Amino acid sequence: MTEPITIAIDAMGGDKAPEAIVEGALRAVTEAGVQILLCGQEDALAPLVPAGTEGIAIQHASQVIAMDDEPATSVRTMKDASVTRAAEAVRDGRAHAMVGAGNTGATMAAALLRFGRIKGIARPAIAVVVPAVAPSPQLLVDAGATVDCQPEWIVQFARMGREYARTRLGVEEPSVALLSNGEEPGKGDDLRKTVYPLLEEAVPGFIGNCEGRDLMTGHPNVVVTDGFTGNIALKTAEGATRAIAKLVFEVLDSTPEAREAAKVVMPLLLERAHYIDPEHTGGALLLGLDGVCIISHGSSGATGIVNAVRVAKEAVETQVIARLKETVSGAR
Repeated sequence: MTEPITIAIDAMGGDKAPEAIVEGALRAVTEAGVQILLCGQEDALAPLVPAGTEGIAIQHASQVIAMDDEPATSVRTMKDASVTRAAEAVRDGRAHAMVGAGNTGATMAAALLRFGRIKGIARPAIAVVVPAVAPSPQLLVDAGATVDCQPEWIVQFARMGREYARTRLGVEEPSVALLSNGEEPGKGDDLRKTVYPLLEEAVPGFIGNCEGRDLMTGHPNVVVTDGFTGNIALKTAEGATRAIAKLVFEVLDSTPEAREAAKVVMPLLLERAHYIDPEHTGGALLLGLDGVCIISHGSSGATGIVNAVRVAKEAVETQVIARLKETVSGAR
């Protein structure tokens, strides 16, 4: 692209908004080489942007959708919400992509209503990079966008996830597996038993079922499921990771001998910590929409926002939406 890439950010969304969001935006201008459109309450945002700062603009939005607000109703009734203005900036061509760390449902609803879906896609899906203990991450699709799924929708998720894995994970021929309660083809509930043969027939690289224990291993490249089980699996992995990290730190601080050992072990652990740090993965692409929407973790700090902007920029540069359209068109 010849023109600078502009990323619209919901500056009022997230547990640490607006301070951490603006800090991340300021860093992203330099570190990611983009321009930023901050959407939110100008009187709260302007004091956080140093005078004379280049690459940052503010789009005033008087309303804020809270994390516990009902998503669809809020987006429809709060016309001047920050997340809505971010989505409209993309729709109107003033930004190439949007990033939101606030109410996930509201971010999805705003993007869906303003962008629309890719022709042929029935429902959207969240493609999350699952942190892995090896430098070969996985995509989990769907991580919570569509809770109640039809079998055909999961096939669409798998096809889109596989194409996105080519750019996001850099895998030429990604493997795809269906999340179930056992590896055998006959395992699972009625949904999984129905969708399994459809995936076999329609999705190149499909290798069968996988289990929850396969998350965070890097294999398969893409784990596909409905949004209900996908979100539970993701949150379970996040909770387990935090619990294990807490245990390790407690052990290393438990005795004088352990603290001595920590002087050697801790730098090695911190050196590899980014493999499982959500701040490092940045954000999740909302697949199936006719525009780039990146959903960042609600607890994102400045580093998480920088990396979410990087993901958005990469999606624009690699023309992910056009590639997804070709994938869907080719499946008809």
